[in-house]
Amino acid sequence: MFWLFLLILAALAALGFVGARALATTRAREAGVRGHSRPTQHGLYALIWIAAPSLAILLLASIFSTPIANQTLAAGAPAEVVALEPMKRAAFFSDAQRVGVGAAPLQIWEAPLSERLIQEGRRAVEINRMLSFGGGVAALIAAILGGLFVFLRIRPDLRARNAVEGWVAITLFACSVVAILTTLGIVASLLWDALRFFETVPVFEFLFGTKWSPQIAIRADQVGSTGAFGAVPLFAGTFLIMLIAMCVAAPVGLFSAIYLSEYASRPSRAVVKPVLEILAGVPTVVYGFFAALTVGPAFRDFFNTIGGWLVGGPLDGMGQYLLLVQNQMALVAGAVMGIMLIPFVSSLSDDILNAVPQSLRDGSYAMGATKSETVKRVLLPAALPGVAGALLLAMSRAIGETMIVTKAAGLAAKLTLNPLDTVTTVTVQIVTLLTGDQEFDSPKTLAAFGLGLTLFLVTLCLNIIAQRIVQTYREQYD
Repeated sequence: MFWLFLLILAALAALGFVGARALATTRAREAGVRGHSRPTQHGLYALIWIAAPSLAILLLASIFSTPIANQTLAAGAPAEVVALEPMKRAAFFSDAQRVGVGAAPLQIWEAPLSERLIQEGRRAVEINRMLSFGGGVAALIAAILGGLFVFLRIRPDLRARNAVEGWVAITLFACSVVAILTTLGIVASLLWDALRFFETVPVFEFLFGTKWSPQIAIRADQVGSTGAFGAVPLFAGTFLIMLIAMCVAAPVGLFSAIYLSEYASRPSRAVVKPVLEILAGVPTVVYGFFAALTVGPAFRDFFNTIGGWLVGGPLDGMGQYLLLVQNQMALVAGAVMGIMLIPFVSSLSDDILNAVPQSLRDGSYAMGATKSETVKRVLLPAALPGVAGALLLAMSRAIGETMIVTKAAGLAAKLTLNPLDTVTTVTVQIVTLLTGDQEFDSPKTLAAFGLGLTLFLVTLCLNIIAQRIVQTYREQYD
């Protein structure tokens, strides 16, 4: 029903736009004067007054209809349901709403609750239908009133353009406020829970401790670990995987950008650049599957074979060398992450190289330099600040990656720089700590917010540095 009312409102807004534009033209012709605003701006003025209030009412109705329906359903519940405990009563109402839309009831309710379940399900459907219909009718009434208000005001001296621009300015300001408030909300939520965590675990121990084992006892009488929250192994794993990823993405992406900018013909560029940027549209979970199912086994077989040849390792019953490394290793995660970052580095570097003035190339060619010498001696030095900014942005993207590391690098928090070993990263531990039923008063769960705040500050610093470098580059060559 929501979509039906939305379609009706869209049709009314379109009719209002066309009608207001025609009415403005007619009244200006009858008055023999030129209108202050164009007919199209009168149409936009009518569209705004028809669509904005009605959509606001429809949106509010869709948001508040569920809690109102729940309150109404609970207010008229039979005595058997009211006598239930709060959690069981909530489960009963939830099951009743499922039954009302045609789902099978859960086999946990005995008579007379099982009989009441079907009745309450029907009542829930009626309440939801009534609320949806009421919200839709209210939205239609608002659209009609808005249309009447506009059509009564349309005349040649109406400043429709100023009104439309005012609405646009208000909309843009609201979007900016939403973005700012969202950022402040993220920072405040991270900072609040991170401070709660640091009240239990000292900051020095967290930043410089070398053992990460957040498993702790939930109850006082429970046998369990006291927990260790030294995040250095997580930082080391994050740095190792990021370094491997940049070793793959930086040269391949930069060389691809140089080829596309300087060597590729227009037909080749028209084919190669879109194909290369297809990698940017692949979901990270697909990269994770590729790392776990293809790259991981290939690297394992390769390194086990090489290791067996070098050290003369023992053979198993089928003539294969015994495993020296597993599928999950830092090298697998870093290599696949580097492939994911190639279009990111390539696209930014390509734009930066194309932004270098053509006069620098022409001057180099006029001095007798070859194309490769021009790239090495002129183009890359001129574009170096922008390329450095692009690489820093890619580094911050690599630090925040989760899915590839989860599937390809493992969960072991080891303080190692061996790329063939299993490691974990900050983002993976955040996911692990917040998975499942957790108690948000324990240091184990609050550790995720400490890690999140640290990761936020690191990526923020990288982004600020990158933006500074790019701004310096633009000021010099724009």
